[in-house]
Amino acid sequence: MTEASIPQTTYKRVMLKISGEALMGDQGFGLHPPTVQRIAREVKSVQEMGVEICMVIGGGNIFRGLAGSAQGMERTTADYMGMLATVMNALAMQSALEGGGVFTRVISAIRMDEVAEPYIRRRAVRHLEKKRVCIFAAGTGNPYFTTDTAAALRANEMACEAIIMGKNGTDGVYDKDPRTNPDAKRYDNVTFDEVLSKNLKVMDASAIALARDNNMPIIVFSLDEPGGFRGILAGQGTYTRVSEKAPRAQLDKPGPAPA
Repeated sequence: MTEASIPQTTYKRVMLKISGEALMGDQGFGLHPPTVQRIAREVKSVQEMGVEICMVIGGGNIFRGLAGSAQGMERTTADYMGMLATVMNALAMQSALEGGGVFTRVISAIRMDEVAEPYIRRRAVRHLEKKRVCIFAAGTGNPYFTTDTAAALRANEMACEAIIMGKNGTDGVYDKDPRTNPDAKRYDNVTFDEVLSKNLKVMDASAIALARDNNMPIIVFSLDEPGGFRGILAGQGTYTRVSEKAPRAQLDKPGPAPA
C-alpha cells in the first residue's frame, strides 16, 4: 500500500470498544476464529493510517456476570468470572493481530503474569507510542463495573481522542431498537445528556457520565460492515457521534496529506 493511498484522519489515538458477542460470528456462543481475524484485519488497516489503538473487548460471548447473578450466583463472583472471560477474548484477539504482523500487548487489571501484563499506565502509554496495540482486559478489576466503564476509564487514562463503539446489527444510535421497530429514528449527533435522559442504548450510564465529564466523544458505527472502522476514522460511512455539541459538518475532517 502506497502512502498516497492511505486515507488521512485527524485522530492520533483512539479506543475501540467491541462486545464479546462481536467475536461469535453467526454462532450462538464462544469464539468464531474467522470473525476474530476479520476484526484484526480492520484494526491493522487503521493502524496503517498512523493511529495508535487501544481496545477493550467484552466477555458476553463466554460469560456475562449480570446474567449469572440473575440466575442466583453471587454478584461479585459472577462479575469476576466475566472479567476472566474478557481475558480469553483479549488473548484470542492478540493471537489474530500478531498473526497479521501487528505487535500487541494484553494488559490485565487482574494480575496473571503468565499470560498478560499488569496494568501500569505509563508502561501502557509507552506501548502505544511504540505503535503496539494495547488490549485492556479484565475490565476495571472491580465487580459492579462493566467493560463499557472500563473502556471510558482507559480511554481517558491513555489520553485517547475518541471512543469508537463497534456495534453488531446497527449503524449508530437509534431512539428504539431498529431490529424490532422499522420506524426507529437514527441520530447523526446526540448529546451525553440526551443519551442519559432518553435511556438510549450506547453504553451504560456510568460510562456515559465518565465520558461526558471528560468531554470524550463516542462514535457508534456498525462493526458488521467491512472496512467500517477504517472508514469512520477517515470521516466516511454511517455513524452517530455522542458529544456535548458537535455539528456533523465539523466531524472528522481528514487532515492534510503527509509532505
